[in-house]
Amino acid sequence: MSTHGVGNLLGLYLQEFVLVGFEGGLEAQALLFAVFLVLYVIAVLGNLMMVIVITLDVRLHSPMYFFLKNLSFLDLCYSSIIAPKALANFFFDKIITFTSCATQLFFFSLLVTTETFLLATMAYDCFMAICSPLHYPVIMCPSACARLVLGTYCGGCLNSIVQTSLTFSLPFRSSHHINHFFCDVPPLLQIACTNTALNELFLFGLCGLIIVGTTFVVLVSYSYITVTILKMRSGTGRHKVFSTCGSHMTVVSLFYGTLVMYAQPGAIESMEQGKVVSIFYTLVIPLFNPLICSLRNKDVKEALQKLGQKHTVM
Repeated sequence: MSTHGVGNLLGLYLQEFVLVGFEGGLEAQALLFAVFLVLYVIAVLGNLMMVIVITLDVRLHSPMYFFLKNLSFLDLCYSSIIAPKALANFFFDKIITFTSCATQLFFFSLLVTTETFLLATMAYDCFMAICSPLHYPVIMCPSACARLVLGTYCGGCLNSIVQTSLTFSLPFRSSHHINHFFCDVPPLLQIACTNTALNELFLFGLCGLIIVGTTFVVLVSYSYITVTILKMRSGTGRHKVFSTCGSHMTVVSLFYGTLVMYAQPGAIESMEQGKVVSIFYTLVIPLFNPLICSLRNKDVKEALQKLGQKHTVM
């Protein structure tokens, strides 16, 4: 190991980072604090509601809702990894330790990558349900669904280990000012005092591989679904298929569109754009996902009404 690398590791518990966050005066900071707080509270309540409703309602104990519950759990977790510290940084101490920064990056990368794989898995689930309904109960049995979800977490964990270890093996400048509101790879590479070309290449290469691979699964799945829909003679059947997969396609479009903006070349230099994109995928998407899935899903709306009636009676 190089002297710089050893020095960086030895200084792990002695040194700290400073999260610069957003520029502006007290009024601007107060406004941003309010926006962050509202987005975070709605995201937490919405995703928590989805997890509870799907868990309690027996009618929602199917593969599609099993994956949806895991999606809500991921959104709940990774927004909670970022938002509380970001909210505290508006008015309080902006310092974050090396250990806390590495932990935040590890879990954020783990959960976001896992969600990327999970959305591709959900597309495959829709494909099996619509294009192969007779084999669907056998292929997508509970144990198979559990293995698929476990596989998404394993993929996310592997990517997270690689990204975190590569990033924190770099020597950093003595100022340690991160031009962001949380610990992410691009702003950390900016403050490294060594050539980061290899890290940047690996970051975009690995992210690109994951995005292209999962996007391919999504596109192939929905191509077969589209062909199946066009062959249907019943208008009712087509409407049912669209209502089943429409919400998932909306969620996929939002998430992957943001992810492509994040992983594009030049993201490391454009930190201000990166902050805006980061707000979108750390708070806005976790807020919209439960709204999209509940408002466009008849079964979820009925389960919510049933739960609400039980709570009123009690």
